[in-house]
Amino acid sequence: MVHLDRIYTRSGDAGTTALGSGERRHKDDLRIEAYGTVDEANSFIGLARAFLSDFIAGVALAESLVTIQNDLFDLGADLCVPETEGETGKLRISQSQIDRLEREIDALNADLPPLTSFILPGGSQAAAALHVARTVVRRAERLMVALAAAPNEKIGALALKYINRLSDFLFVAARHVNLHDRGDTLWKPGSGR
Repeated sequence: MVHLDRIYTRSGDAGTTALGSGERRHKDDLRIEAYGTVDEANSFIGLARAFLSDFIAGVALAESLVTIQNDLFDLGADLCVPETEGETGKLRISQSQIDRLEREIDALNADLPPLTSFILPGGSQAAAALHVARTVVRRAERLMVALAAAPNEKIGALALKYINRLSDFLFVAARHVNLHDRGDTLWKPGSGR
């Protein structure tokens, strides 16, 4: 349970922050960058939800996005406590969260026409915010992959699977929103020549 009665602690004034394990790291540490970028993606998902408020077909999607935002806090908790051998009781991303995302991707994708071209990010405000969230998620994934490859660092395979699947979800969700609003804008190769 989280209990905050003060927002500032002054403990980070020298450029360090505490991991969930209590270990202090510089704020530009790869692990901090990874879960900070997950938090950034979460904020863009919140923005997309705000744009969905008047979108009737977006009600179920908005509920899915709230669940995903909670998942992203789980992922942040997963990343802020480095994995250790034989650990138990730590909050980690689970296979059931990945399975749920896959089911939701399949459900949203079922109504979409097949892609015949790449699409340009944009469309409605909600879809544009989902595309931004998707690109931030991809950046978080790249940081997580780099973290997993770094010496003396470890992150869970399920965390990497989840973040990879989430970018797929956000792409399909943006297309779903555009299908019910302005439609996707297709890439026209070489059209600006």
